[in-house]
Amino acid sequence: MILRAETFYLPPPYLPADAWALEPPAMLAVRWYEERMQRRIVVGEGVLLETVYAQINHGRWIANCACHSAQIVSPADPRMWCVECGTGWWQVAFPPDPAAVEEALDGLPRAEQNWWAAEDETDPTRPTLEV
Repeated sequence: MILRAETFYLPPPYLPADAWALEPPAMLAVRWYEERMQRRIVVGEGVLLETVYAQINHGRWIANCACHSAQIVSPADPRMWCVECGTGWWQVAFPPDPAAVEEALDGLPRAEQNWWAAEDETDPTRPTLEV
């Protein structure tokens, strides 16, 4: 199973399991971070920065911020608020059929469950012209 925000960022054991049920998946990372860091994060509304590409890294859908932080994201809510730098909402680009990508990786060891969008220029396996 490939992890998404809604299957990774769960409330701590001292809260009811459905404590964050009304939160959109992109906000779950914020709530999870707030719980662990014991501080509130001011989250803005509405503004979406440039698009970042989702990738699967060791069995998790993630997106990278310009500050080099990353968090687990979800195709159910394709945006990300960086809890490290707080730059704003990033639009996250997912493949047209995320479930098909997940299915293609199913059964592989977690360390081999990796996928990059063909358009993502940060893909380390992308061919280059450098010699």
